[in-house]
Amino acid sequence: MAHTADHYYVPHGSHWPIVASIALATSVTGAALWFNGHASGEMVLFIGLALVLFMMFGWFGTVINEGLKGMYNEQVDRSFRQGMMWFIFSEVMFFAAFFGALFYARVLAVPWLLGMDSGFATHEYLWQGYGESWPTNGPGNVGG
Repeated sequence: MAHTADHYYVPHGSHWPIVASIALATSVTGAALWFNGHASGEMVLFIGLALVLFMMFGWFGTVINEGLKGMYNEQVDRSFRQGMMWFIFSEVMFFAAFFGALFYARVLAVPWLLGMDSGFATHEYLWQGYGESWPTNGPGNVGG
């Protein structure tokens, strides 16, 4: 058990998370100022985005240099690969859920509301005037 610490590299404390927090806060503040018409908002937003790019290059460079120096062994490499695999899997599941909900709303729910199959009686009793159409610009064609 005393040798288990040698199997996994734990990096030293890093300043990049603090830089990332400051960069994101600056970007959001700049965007809010710009959207509300303040003259300095655009400049603050672009300073924040430049800080985000600086942080990404710096943080990725630190990780790459640690890898090139041989600080990572096979177990760390495997954990990096598993982390990327789980990230890709979560993105696939997110889009599957998103497009599944869209498919349900457009293809399955609307025909059911129209009284398709066994829902005919429900359609006749609850909403006789319902037709399959998506919302318009609203009453009097305002808003678009």
